[in-house]
Amino acid sequence: MRTIRTHCNRDCPDACGIVATVDDGKIVKLAGDPDHPVTEGFLCYRTNKFLERQYDPDRITSPMLRNGETFVPISWDEALDRIASTMLKIREEDGGSAILNYRSGGSLGMMKLVSDHLFEQFGPVSIKSGDICSGAGDAAQLKDFGEEDSNDLFDLLNSKTIVIWGKNPFVSNVHLLPVLRRAKDRGARLIQIDPVHHRGADLASLYLQPRPGGDIALALGVMRHLFDHGGIDPEASQYCDHFEDLRESFSESTVEEWANLADVPVGQLVELATSYADGPSAILVGWGMQRRRNGSAAVRTLDALGAVSGNVGVSGGGVSFYFKRRGPFDTSFLKGEQVAPRQLLEPLLGQEILAADDPPIRMVWISNGNPVAMLPNSRVVAEALESREFTVLVDSFLTDTARHVDLVLPTTTMLEDDDIVGAYGHHWLGKVRPVVDPPDGVRTDFQISCALAERLGVVGYDTDSRSWQRRIMSRLADAGITLESLEEGPQRNPLAPTILFADRRFATPSGKVNLIHSFDSEGPRPTVDRPLLLAALADGKRQASQTPSRLQSGPDSVTVHPDMAAGFTAGERVIVESALGSLEAILKLDPRQRRDMALMTKGGWLHRGRCANVMVRARATDDGGGACYYDEPVRLLPL
Repeated sequence: MRTIRTHCNRDCPDACGIVATVDDGKIVKLAGDPDHPVTEGFLCYRTNKFLERQYDPDRITSPMLRNGETFVPISWDEALDRIASTMLKIREEDGGSAILNYRSGGSLGMMKLVSDHLFEQFGPVSIKSGDICSGAGDAAQLKDFGEEDSNDLFDLLNSKTIVIWGKNPFVSNVHLLPVLRRAKDRGARLIQIDPVHHRGADLASLYLQPRPGGDIALALGVMRHLFDHGGIDPEASQYCDHFEDLRESFSESTVEEWANLADVPVGQLVELATSYADGPSAILVGWGMQRRRNGSAAVRTLDALGAVSGNVGVSGGGVSFYFKRRGPFDTSFLKGEQVAPRQLLEPLLGQEILAADDPPIRMVWISNGNPVAMLPNSRVVAEALESREFTVLVDSFLTDTARHVDLVLPTTTMLEDDDIVGAYGHHWLGKVRPVVDPPDGVRTDFQISCALAERLGVVGYDTDSRSWQRRIMSRLADAGITLESLEEGPQRNPLAPTILFADRRFATPSGKVNLIHSFDSEGPRPTVDRPLLLAALADGKRQASQTPSRLQSGPDSVTVHPDMAAGFTAGERVIVESALGSLEAILKLDPRQRRDMALMTKGGWLHRGRCANVMVRARATDDGGGACYYDEPVRLLPL
């Protein structure tokens, strides 16, 4: 029996250090790495239970070719030959733009980008633009600050007030919790803001529950109160552009009017503003608020609040949306949108594939994602993939997406990968080690790319994984962090700031904060006939759609306030219906939830009747190509 240290590379901010115990070639236990400064010896539920997925009997171990309604196993040679001949034929007839390379975020290992390099060298081909997860927030911070990063995670210990805005760390960022508790023990005041009631409310000393999409109005109300009571940094106009325009915007309404628009008691807004003024104060921005049509503006408003109050560029402050996980790595081998002949907006992927012309999208390559389950308007995504000439999926299971493609190539799990990973919840970097060999017939994404490159005649394609990892780490090596040092244990990114913008110099053209000053502060509203806004949320037991099949059996649940379920009883099966589609669900009642929300689970499988995205229209956010997951009005109907 032996132990091996590795890191989680799935789509989670924590990028945990893992200690795997291996007995006779089989992993028998996973534990948190006690020597990792953030993991601190414990794992989330999802990773603790990952061995159930690792050894799931439904895992595929050979290429699977569609044969009518079923799949049949074929050899790797046949699979790769089919792919290569199709790609060469399409390029000859219509050019690379007729092929779409869709890589999503199911794995965040840096080696996954090397597959994109193959498609650029072969084509270049069409790619996706935008980001369904964080695109609107990314665009917001880049527009405001010219850079997207955060103060060091442990700088929260220097905060007097920490506002957890639209974020549930108990589900989506569990290794933030020890830091928050430590800060609280040192006297920091924790404030939770979220339209959804969850365990974070119990951690905080103040909990505000604004209406869905009320974040802009709430932040403007806080700024108005700060201005009225001397809480604006007197030097803000010196390091912020559009300061007077912003002041005019939040001064258009009173604190009471902003509170009413946000649907929070005015006393709570004042208490929030008073605590925030007692800084240094940090805002931790969740991802949910920017998954609405005005999502980028919502994050920009929080950026503005942090800036004009003097809480940007100081220890204990900051507006933290993201840690720059790719920042220290050299990805210059990818040109992306600079060379792509066409870009398809990710939240509108299904309809954009169907509408693409001159040439049409004839082939789609999908890796690290399950777009049929995870994108809005799932049925149109499925239709788009099914109607292509040839569609290939790289995955370990016959997912919802697999059921609508022609060929599935079996790939490795995170416990079989050889990779490097950054985090978007802290500044530590980790080595992803192959803890065990993959099953016979399973290949890494990199091995698949290398074999395909040879068949496609891509000249000079580097087939040495370690060489690629050194190349990706070249900037870090110049700063003293080599691949070998990363193999010895997690390393803090030496290129990352301790205090972001400590000199109050920003990466914008003017060198100042680019304050938002024009707002759609209204946000989404339910309708008379559909009085609930749908929110399919992350679940502590599920990693999006990457879940054991036992967690996808039977209908999902839908949780509403009891007042919104007249004529229904808890435990009853109901229909949840939007203007686009419907889903059967088991009704749960929770008086702590708002009367205008219906809560379901993210990542449900379409073929099991659990995919909430069949009800969500495909719409893009105001900036950044995000998806408007939380703008969909629904109603309950009897079964």
